[in-house]
Amino acid sequence: MPFQLFSFHPKVVAGVTAAGYTNPTPIQAQAIPKVLAGRDVMGLAQTGTGKTAAFALPILHRLMQGPRKQVRALVIAPTRELAEQINEAIQELGKQTQLKSITVYGGVAVNPQIAKLKAGVEIVVACPGRLLDHINQGTIDLTNLEVLVLDEADQMFDMGFLPDIRRILKQLPPERQTLLFSATMPTEIRGLAREILRDPATVQVDNVAPAATVTHALYPVPQHLKTPLLLQLLQHTDTESVLIFTRTKHRAKRLGEQLEKAGYTATSLQGNLSQNRRQAAMDGFRNGSFQVLVATDIAARGIDVSLVSHVVNYDIPDTTEAYIHRIGRTGRAAKNGDAFTLVTSEDDAMVRAIERILGTTIERRVISGFDYAVAAPRKDEEFARPPRQPQNRRKVAAEPKKTTRPAAAAPRGARPGGRPSQTRQGR
Repeated sequence: MPFQLFSFHPKVVAGVTAAGYTNPTPIQAQAIPKVLAGRDVMGLAQTGTGKTAAFALPILHRLMQGPRKQVRALVIAPTRELAEQINEAIQELGKQTQLKSITVYGGVAVNPQIAKLKAGVEIVVACPGRLLDHINQGTIDLTNLEVLVLDEADQMFDMGFLPDIRRILKQLPPERQTLLFSATMPTEIRGLAREILRDPATVQVDNVAPAATVTHALYPVPQHLKTPLLLQLLQHTDTESVLIFTRTKHRAKRLGEQLEKAGYTATSLQGNLSQNRRQAAMDGFRNGSFQVLVATDIAARGIDVSLVSHVVNYDIPDTTEAYIHRIGRTGRAAKNGDAFTLVTSEDDAMVRAIERILGTTIERRVISGFDYAVAAPRKDEEFARPPRQPQNRRKVAAEPKKTTRPAAAAPRGARPGGRPSQTRQGR
């Protein structure tokens, strides 16, 4: 079924043609007619299935009629990267429409966002925290909102955004079209859907299973040999772009540095980076400046690189849903991809859970010539945090008691001489 059968506005059709879209994906074919009909929709589809266009195209078509310079559509996403990705897709598809869209998220200056909102926009793509700031400060007017989209709703729940979402919902017009998309549907998200969707049409694609274009493999290895094995794996594998997931921000940073020292064009994406550095890492990975990107789970939903040939789970994820999200970055758009997971004996339970989701046993692989018998160090030095520098605290000798009037007590935490003592920060 070609896109022409949807009868989009001619300027929306022009954007579809310019983007090279010919036939809709399954989620688009099922969701677009229902969204165009004004129905609330609950969409269950994994990442990489084309659901951004499934809601963006009907929204652009709808907004071609009616007033301009008012916020009429709001898309809420869990991460800054995903918000930017959605906004880029909307701007590409809506290039001929003259409709304006902006992103609203934290970690960047708020004044440019306020200026754009004052100038007038029709579509806002926002993360919950900064959106609430704008609502509380009165810098965004949502009284004319017609369409609300909650994208990656399960990820927003995982990141603790559900209370913020409920606060935002109280500020929106009750008469609106609401679209909720999620890769998985845990109990909490089903409850939210029942609260906010009116007689929704349910669209489900692929039964939340990983893409059939992805090949899975496990590499059993002791914890202390993960990095040497990863280097061997990369050396003996024909790769294009490689996305590596770690469990912690510190490990992502350190592993990125180690890969760079080993000669790879590598960088890391984790929560401690400034927005400019996060964007530079994303842009460099997209344009091929970086062959390897090491990331934490928070980045899993915001990475849209069509040529990710391999996803490597340096650390196995904590849930099967997280596994699906991670490996959803490869094998996209009918391309083949590989998902490699380094596993230790402690990961057996999660491996069994993942195999149940896949409905098959995952192949265990060994690397020929790799020495799996190297003894573990006495302590983990590879990812140990650098020791905290000792603070020089002067020992003050006890003074003899004086018969004169005692001095006023020093404020709590003060040092002799009136200087406040140092405190530990950044916990």
